[in-house]
Amino acid sequence: MKLYHELFRENERPLSLAIGFFDGMHRGHREIARAAFRMRKPGWRSGVLTFANHPAKHLRPGTEPPLLTTIDERIDLLGKTGFEECFLIPFDDSIASLSPEAFLEKLVDGLGVRAVAVGSTFRFGHKRAGDTALMLRYFDERGVALTAVENVMLDGERISSTRIRRLVQDGNLEPADHLLGHAYELRGRVELGFGRGHDLGFPTANLSVPEKLLPKDGVYAAVARYDGRDYAALVSIGTNPQFNGAGRTVEVWMRDFHETIYGHELAVRDLRYVREQRVFASVDELIVQMRTDLAAVAYPVYG
Repeated sequence: MKLYHELFRENERPLSLAIGFFDGMHRGHREIARAAFRMRKPGWRSGVLTFANHPAKHLRPGTEPPLLTTIDERIDLLGKTGFEECFLIPFDDSIASLSPEAFLEKLVDGLGVRAVAVGSTFRFGHKRAGDTALMLRYFDERGVALTAVENVMLDGERISSTRIRRLVQDGNLEPADHLLGHAYELRGRVELGFGRGHDLGFPTANLSVPEKLLPKDGVYAAVARYDGRDYAALVSIGTNPQFNGAGRTVEVWMRDFHETIYGHELAVRDLRYVREQRVFASVDELIVQMRTDLAAVAYPVYG
């Protein structure tokens, strides 16, 4: 997938474009992608336009939501969806100040867009003045096709990034994974920790996760992936109250794994809540609980 950072491309082949922020690239987002793919004609290219930063971070700093995906993860998901070109644009004054018509002109004249797919509630342009009705009028005059995709519903509620964020924040990862259509993942590099896990007989990898939404504090059963192989894992998210911790950490214990992997990338997925973090009467009592936790990963994981 070719990556651009401006609303301009040199390729002269017509473009069928999906537009959205696509945090999490959930099932609803994928319907927008499918609409863009369906409108693509032979010889055309498929593309996606998204923003490097959440628009709220520029327009109303401090009100932006915690994200389900980092930029790298979002790009990876968009590429796996099948897009051939990605326009990852910084949302700044140059974008926020565009009139709806000026924004659409950049799509048609700057990108060679001949078809567009968006969600039916999509708003754009200065002060969000543009909507799909305006898009339709503008595009009709220029021979550009438009598909406004209706909300995808599940259990009587719209599938949305906001809905999924609530589930992740509450530690309900199984329904969150279902709405996403893929497993929610924590991915990062392993860094040096305090070594307490090793002292307790449960050596853990301290995972440095780039800025994104973490599930609520607790212990989770999970699958860890390292160097192309899956391992059954327990993941502890929180402040380590037993040891008066301060900042939140993500610590991963992997069954049948005995390597030292500082500085290497590790990913965990299929997180399922086991119990809350709490202070035990003694370290020995904590160790007994940790041994009990192993029952959550008692079955084989193959990868």
